Amino acid sequence: MLKQIQTLVLKELTLEWRQKYALNGILLYVVSAVFITYLSVGARQGNISAQTWNALYWIIILFSAVNAVAKSFIQEHQGRQLYYYMIASPEAIIISKIVYNALLTLILALIGYLVFSIILGNPVEDQGLFLLNLTLGALGFSACLTMVSGIASKASNNATLMAILSFPVIIPILLMAIRVSKNAIDGLDWTVSADKLITLFSINAIVAVTAFILFPYLWRS
Repeated sequence: MLKQIQTLVLKELTLEWRQKYALNGILLYVVSAVFITYLSVGARQGNISAQTWNALYWIIILFSAVNAVAKSFIQEHQGRQLYYYMIASPEAIIISKIVYNALLTLILALIGYLVFSIILGNPVEDQGLFLLNLTLGALGFSACLTMVSGIASKASNNATLMAILSFPVIIPILLMAIRVSKNAIDGLDWTVSADKLITLFSINAIVAVTAFILFPYLWRS
């Protein structure tokens, strides 16, 4: 299975490298959203609070992740899915999708963090806690949206179904990530955020295990 996962992840990277317009479009969305925020909230006068910075950052990262992960299964036509069905196990397919989407989401989040820091300033006091929280948030977004993308690919109204199914899982992940990043911005000790980090990690694990168990049944359909 590890060999299949490695091959499938490399396949995703190769396709993304050939279709640079998808990644470039998402990066353009991140940069333009940050710049519009810069112009609209009056950041040039320095009147943007740390709470506003935190909320705007996670909102932009969330929508960037949705745009990046939504195409996981929706872009795969039936012929290619049948080919995957013959050469790889469904467990390897779902794990490779989650790993690739987690890497893509984390890269977008780091780029967004860099752009935010350059344009809107960086109020984060504890960089290590913030980056750890960023990694857990990217993994959670990836696991949730990848599984929902697989379900939505079996339906006709993909966008609506993705929004409805992902909402109950995305909201707890987003709330935990915002709270931990707020503690990182305030420079609080890690012990204050320990329970929230454990909760965020637990949600990620539950979603990933659920996807691993249920995806083979969805794949057979």
